[in-house]
Amino acid sequence: MSNSFSQHWGLDQIVAELRASREELHRTRHPRGIRELPSREAIVGIVESLRAVMFPTHYGAADLTDESVDYYVGQTLESTLRLLCEQVRRALRFAPEHGDTPAPELEALAFEITRSFGTQLPSIRAMLVSDIQAAHVGDPAAQHITEILLCYPGVLAIMHHRLAHALHGLGVPLLARFINEIAHSLTGIDIHPGAQIGRSFFIDHGTGVVIGETAIIGERVRLYQAVTLGAKSFPADADGTLVKGHARHPIVEDDVVIYAGATILGRVTIGRGAVIGGNVWLTHSVAAGASVSQGNVREGARGDRGERGDDIDARGRPRR
Repeated sequence: MSNSFSQHWGLDQIVAELRASREELHRTRHPRGIRELPSREAIVGIVESLRAVMFPTHYGAADLTDESVDYYVGQTLESTLRLLCEQVRRALRFAPEHGDTPAPELEALAFEITRSFGTQLPSIRAMLVSDIQAAHVGDPAAQHITEILLCYPGVLAIMHHRLAHALHGLGVPLLARFINEIAHSLTGIDIHPGAQIGRSFFIDHGTGVVIGETAIIGERVRLYQAVTLGAKSFPADADGTLVKGHARHPIVEDDVVIYAGATILGRVTIGRGAVIGGNVWLTHSVAAGASVSQGNVREGARGDRGERGDDIDARGRPRR
């Protein structure tokens, strides 16, 4: 039966053409022929377990008590770090500097990276608690911490990001990107793991938010849905290849609020305490304490935004 179906569909020819595409015409395999890839399914489970380790009563076992919680956290963390170490080892193979690293050295490096990551979990949790508190303070609809932890997409996204950012800093950018893309698919919030984000960060609603690789965000910053912190241009070398790692995304200082649909592009600075209105398009820096709406900026002291100072447009020129 299977042979007749193969002949009927012409499978032999299709398989041969796919092989030619895969091996000769349109290769997508890694130049060194790496076949052992990090597992998305494994990483999903690892992140879920790390969430349970940091917030066991919300994401862990339902029957935890004061007496059993530490045992649960320890057991879960031990098994999770073992799984993570294997994924780190696989991901390291894709770093150019480890192309020829012998397997025993790579395994040892993966262990050290995973161990270092584990030691960062308490400080990551502290950052996340500040983010949760910022959501509670910043959203009048928030009833309690449990609602925020279990229901807010912005909190889920920043939880993934803070884990991914730690791995990115430890030299495992591929694995970090896996983690943030999982959050992206779940929430519609796209944060590159390289972005630096300070304490008490809150994304309200969240869908469509984009934060680029070299963005730097200060403390107590609040974003609404569809905000973009993106690049204005992409420098290229002499043969037209894009230059990687160039600082090309905005710097957002402390206590800034950016409302829905705003787009801020390039290596510009949004000064401390500034308020960026909805649907604003910015490619220039904004002074501290300024209030920006479509087509204009009013500079003023914090707490007195828009009530004094010269009326200037988004390019810093006097309005006529």
